Amino acid sequence: MSKVIFSNITKRYPGVAGATAVDRLNLTIEEGTLVTLLGPSGCGKTTTLRMLAGFETPTDGTITIGGRDVTNVPVNARNVGMVFQSYALFPHMTVRENVEYGVRLLPLAKGEMKDRVDSILETMALAQYADRAPARLSGGQQQRVALARAVVTQPKVLLFDEPLSNLDAQLRERMRDELRAIQLRLGITSLYVTHDQSEAMAISDRVVVMRGGVIEQDDTPLNVYSRPGTGFVAEFMGKANILRGTVETVDETTVRVRISTTVAFTLARGPRAFRPGEAVRCVVRPEHIRVDPDGAMEAKVRRVVFQGAHVEYLTEIEGQECVFLDSDYYRTGVAEVGQTLRLSIDSRPVWILPETETASMGKAA
Repeated sequence: MSKVIFSNITKRYPGVAGATAVDRLNLTIEEGTLVTLLGPSGCGKTTTLRMLAGFETPTDGTITIGGRDVTNVPVNARNVGMVFQSYALFPHMTVRENVEYGVRLLPLAKGEMKDRVDSILETMALAQYADRAPARLSGGQQQRVALARAVVTQPKVLLFDEPLSNLDAQLRERMRDELRAIQLRLGITSLYVTHDQSEAMAISDRVVVMRGGVIEQDDTPLNVYSRPGTGFVAEFMGKANILRGTVETVDETTVRVRISTTVAFTLARGPRAFRPGEAVRCVVRPEHIRVDPDGAMEAKVRRVVFQGAHVEYLTEIEGQECVFLDSDYYRTGVAEVGQTLRLSIDSRPVWILPETETASMGKAA
């Protein structure tokens, strides 16, 4: 069993003003799943990972792995593997020797150790590079060596500390898919730390968005993006327009929200109870807005950014900023700054948030 449970975990650094890195965190990582901690620098995600690894000791609370309390257990007695941002490979050792290093302290016969190392080198497509030094490998190959060294010990939990941040964009995307495929194939319970939203959504069973040492939202990648629990989550998970409006009517299934003198949405009611006259915020993703000559919304263009597959427009709607993406520019042409466009918004994916909020600390309905 390798289920991980953080129970009321707090990490404070004595003598440092405002230094509560993690504040009463509760998190469960089910066996065999990959959970990503996502958030800006200083949000507490790396500290949380380091407490699970044993590099940091919680000030309060408990951490269990497979029902065993490991809160104060030394690093080498936790059976946890870790893949570092810097790879941390030994330059004077070959690929095989680097991977063997992870199992030398285990009570294995030489033949069993060799079989295990050979097997993982094959799994990671590294067998042909077994006798090379790390310096003679590409960044992606070095990352696979680091991963092989971490999993060859057959750990209960595998930890990833921003493992792809040193790779270029194209290689990062390919390695992201490889890491996920390997994790699924091996079935290892995993905790992954990153500040890259697309990376988190692509590889995770669940995404945990953190800010200021607390969990803002813990949910599936789809829900975190399309049903954000807070305005912070909405804006952190890719570009989002937060359009302020007022609830006009509410019935059993819908909410009608007015965001300007000419535009109102009729939206699915969602999990929250709203009332007529209440101030709310509508989360509108740029990809759900389009240029429409018959659209009810007028927007003045403030900025135009050509990005190849689409043109990004920053516009203004009665004093509110609104960004949208136009992928049909090759047919309709590119608008100019100062021009007024008529727009339509697909209201089906629009998500409503109250005007004031607190961290959701859990899953959206």
